[in-house]
Order: sequence, then C-alpha cells, then structure tokens
Amino acid sequence: MHRILMALCVSATWALAADKLTAPQLIDLVRTNPAKLQEALLATLGQERIHNGTALIGRGPDFIWAVESASRPVLMVDDAPGPAMLQIAATNNWYAVGKLTAGTGHEFEYRIDGKPFGGSKDVSAFGPESYPKPGVPTGKLSEQLVHTSKIYDGMKSDYWIYVPAEYDPKTPAALMVFQDGRGYTRRESEGNLFDVLDNLIYEKKIPVMIAVFIQPGNVHEGTPIYKELQELIARMPPSNERPGAAPRATRQNVRIPQGMIRSLEYDTVSDRYVKFLRDEFLPEAIYSKYNVRKDGYSHAISGSSSGGICAFNAAWQAPADFSRAISWFGSFMSIQQVPNYGGQAYPAMVQRDAIRNIRVWLQDGENDQLTWPMQSLNMANSLKEHGYDFHFSYGFGTHNSAQGRAEFPQSLTWLWRGYDPAKTEQAFEQDPAEAAKPLFRVRVFNRDHGPE
Repeated sequence: MHRILMALCVSATWALAADKLTAPQLIDLVRTNPAKLQEALLATLGQERIHNGTALIGRGPDFIWAVESASRPVLMVDDAPGPAMLQIAATNNWYAVGKLTAGTGHEFEYRIDGKPFGGSKDVSAFGPESYPKPGVPTGKLSEQLVHTSKIYDGMKSDYWIYVPAEYDPKTPAALMVFQDGRGYTRRESEGNLFDVLDNLIYEKKIPVMIAVFIQPGNVHEGTPIYKELQELIARMPPSNERPGAAPRATRQNVRIPQGMIRSLEYDTVSDRYVKFLRDEFLPEAIYSKYNVRKDGYSHAISGSSSGGICAFNAAWQAPADFSRAISWFGSFMSIQQVPNYGGQAYPAMVQRDAIRNIRVWLQDGENDQLTWPMQSLNMANSLKEHGYDFHFSYGFGTHNSAQGRAEFPQSLTWLWRGYDPAKTEQAFEQDPAEAAKPLFRVRVFNRDHGPE
C-alpha cells in the first residue's frame, strides 16, 4: 500500500468539555494520554460526523479520523486496505494512525460487516508549501472592491487584489487572475492559496505576481445586461422546458437567477469575457494602480468548474493575453445554450482548429458529476494528440476543489516553470516525457459485469 491513513472512533457518550485540538495534538494524545482521547476527538471532530463515518482531520501527511461501529471496521484508503483499526477498550470506538501522500487528493471509506460506510472522495493532504513558513514575508489582500462593466453593461463585479511582499513598483510584476475569487480570500483556511503564493514567490519558484480574485457579476433590474439575460431566456431552446411550462416567449419579464450571469460570463464559448478582462477590468482595476506586465507570457488565469472552462476559454480565445491556464474540474459541458451550446465543443475545437501557444493544467476526479470526467479525458487527449504543453491530473474526487487545492503548489510551479522576466514570449512545447506516454483510456468500474 503506497498511502496510509489513520482512523479513530468515538462513541456518542464522550464528554463535550474538551477544547478543539489540531491534528498533531490529537495524534500526540494517542501516544501520551489516551485516556483523554475520546473527549478530545468528540470536541474536535463532532459527534455527528463521527457517527456518520465522515470525520477526519489532518496536517501535512498526518491524518486522524473517527468512526463508531459495533463490529470491527475495515479502513479502505485510495482503493487499498488501510492500517488495521484498534478498539478503545470497553467501547464501540476504533482508531488507527498513519500517513497520506502529501500534495494531492485522496479518498477513504469503511467496510463494516462487508458493506461500505461513511468516507469521503475529497480529502486534501497539503504539502509544506501550503502552510506558512518561518521567515517568509506575507503579502496583503485589499478590501473588497467593485467594478462596473460596459461590456456586460451594468454588471457589477466584486474583486480583491493580492500584492506579495516582494512587489516593487519599479519592476513590472506578472499577473494571475482567479475566477470565483471570494472563495480564496480566507487566509486562515488550511492550504490557503496566499500561503502558497508567499512561499513560492519567496523561493523564486514562480515570479513576483499580482493576484486578482474576481467574483461573477451582480445584475440588477433595469440595466442593459439584465434585459439581455431576459432575452436570452426567451431564446433558449424549448427542449429543456418541463411539460406544461409556459412558452419562453411569454416570459421575457421573468426574474433572472443570479447564477445566470456567471454562466453567461464563464460558460460561453466566445471572446467576450477575455475582452472584459483585457479591455476594461484590468486597465481600470490593475494597470492604473500597479506596475504589471501586459504580455500574455506573463499572464495566467485559473478557475474551477465553470470558472475552469472560463480560464481555458480565455487562453484559447486570446493566447496573446493569457498564455497559461489552470482548470480544476472544468465544465466542458453544454451548460450555456445561447448563443451556442457551450464547452462540450472544446475537445473537437482543440482537434480541429489552429494550435494556440498556451500551457494548460487540467484536473478532474473520477467521481465528478454526470459526464464531466469523460469530457476532461477528451480534453486531455485532444491536447495531447496535438502537441500541447499540458498536464492532466486525474484523481478520486467529486465536483470539488480538494485535489486542486492540495496540488496547487505543484500546478503553479509547473505552470510558471522556465519563466524568464527578460522575455515577452515563449513557444510552449509538449514535454518529451508526456509525448512518450499513451493516450488516456478508461474502463467502466462502477457497473456490474456479466450475469449474477
């Protein structure tokens, strides 16, 4: 077994008075004071999660999690048996201690009386680059700012700007844009993106860069963009209507769901969003305030789900503006239906259209929703077959950022490898080691095979 996990079990009668502990403290308690372990686990992990078999906590490669069972549970980790679980005397509580490979995502579940129980497909094991390091200066995040668009006329976008400690206004910095930006702005969260940026910039593994975290826009009645979305609803194909629904043409005045503008921005296969960034947002929000390079060689863009296809779409539509892209479980699907059928067309477009000079990191998990994994595999094979400089990271996860966050130091280092501030362009070529590998292939693993 190449990965080991740890598990701990707790009963519903454990005391509630203990303080919450960190994973290292809990693991140390197993060795130094096991009598206090029950109450500490309950206080830290919570009775409900322990009862359901989903409770876990870790730091770096060291994890601890808990389950309650009347019979001996078997811990399965990444499709392999985990360490044997140990029972707390005179209880139905079980525990084990071990390690996970850091810097990627994992899964686990229990087998109780031969049946699967609890677990998670989305376990992040963070490496050292994802935690604060002594002596590494920290950058600063701005307050929430607002941009009003003309390209999406009347749309207001919240955004934040992160400036690393090494930024010098006399020296132009690189730039990276993150979609769905609010989700990254809590520095206290484990595996925080800001810690990764601070560490990698300080260690000179990536260039000094300004990071921009932008939310999908907000739209309000009476604005041109709101009216555009109403017209878009009226033009959507009727095939997605439920039986008995009123024809769309009679519903132009319907209220617009807030998520619809996100889909219009992120899922639409066109150059509109990248024009929004290039022609109005970046000049107003960034270039007017910071000394930032404007060459696409020094620009990267990242996102997840619809934000993931958005990142790829920006690079594909305008490689001279964004030559580097990270797409976590990108929605290469038929989500945006007007004016086209969305990102499911991209694998064929990559095969058919002129090659773009871009570098792309793709990530997805085998438990992603619907046919997302197949589309990601199609994207990876299309990029591979046509010689693109790409990397495909395929794990266990669902439609979730656990694996992407754990791998973020690796993906950033890969994305910016070889960066030379003396250059303004580079011809990206597929790594010979990747070129020597076969295409990605799949097998059906979650269906029964043959007769009973």
